[in-house]
Amino acid sequence: MSTIVHPKEGEPLNANTTVRTMNVMLGIGLKIASVCVFVGMSSLLKASDGIPAGQLVFFRSFFAIFPVIAFIAWQGQLAVAFKTKEPFSHFWRGFVGVSAMSLSFYGLTKLPLPEAIAISYATPLLTVVCSAIFLKETVRLYRWSAVGVGLIGVLIILWPRMSFFTGESEFGGDQAIGALATLGGAGLAAIAMLLVRKLVQTERTPTIVVYFSIASSLIALVSFPFGWVWPTGLQATYLIMAGIAGGVAQILLTESYRHADMSAIAPFEYTSMLLGLAIGYLLFGDIPTWEMIIGATIVIGAGIFIIYREHRLGLARARAKKASTPQG
Repeated sequence: MSTIVHPKEGEPLNANTTVRTMNVMLGIGLKIASVCVFVGMSSLLKASDGIPAGQLVFFRSFFAIFPVIAFIAWQGQLAVAFKTKEPFSHFWRGFVGVSAMSLSFYGLTKLPLPEAIAISYATPLLTVVCSAIFLKETVRLYRWSAVGVGLIGVLIILWPRMSFFTGESEFGGDQAIGALATLGGAGLAAIAMLLVRKLVQTERTPTIVVYFSIASSLIALVSFPFGWVWPTGLQATYLIMAGIAGGVAQILLTESYRHADMSAIAPFEYTSMLLGLAIGYLLFGDIPTWEMIIGATIVIGAGIFIIYREHRLGLARARAKKASTPQG
């Protein structure tokens, strides 16, 4: 089903005015495709066993530049993609993004793939918390309740790993640290999302994507003195493919938001759990625990509720704005 999104009533058509064709099914398809490619990227990084997290970040970021630049050139936006009013904002977004990826990739090397994916679902929950703290957004009881329930789900996933510190866990200390690192990565990813919210007010989407890839590649090089290793031919292939996959997935994700509202396609992020379970079992022999399944179900349910509430609040704001607009 397609609909046409026109400029606001009375707004003149000019070079900065966009008339978008909304195709919800296409947007959902692109979102699911991006999720599949992102899970493939994570699987390739996990298969590159023995590569330090900082080096993983570099390959993921640097080789993502090539498909992104090619796509921007194909769209005819290459000339404007590098024009920015906020160079320092791009640097800080890159710094926080690199930190988030480093922690997440470290956790990915220590945890089963499905668990790493499940813990990363804490990002939208923590985004609500960060929005209330840093942006002073009003968060009411329903969303706070959903965040609380979702974080309980995260705790259920983490608990078998964390009980290592009490001497009761069957898992090693590396997995406990990996779980904490993944949760920390989810928290930094939430902060990165806030920085992107600020950037989109003045910057074009291609500019944000290009500068993030460049900034994160350069920042990741700082980790070189801390133990990079020379990859084998197979590891290098995995790393390059992971970087290219990351760029392609970013393009698919960006395009999905062009064809459908975020509230319509965001729940399909959770299809990554099914893929993670399948790939984790088939390629890495990861067998999900009951704690992971129960906790992930709780986190996913809380995340979907928050998406629903955001959608309802967006409709309410739109109605209020329309009602307050003078009618000609």
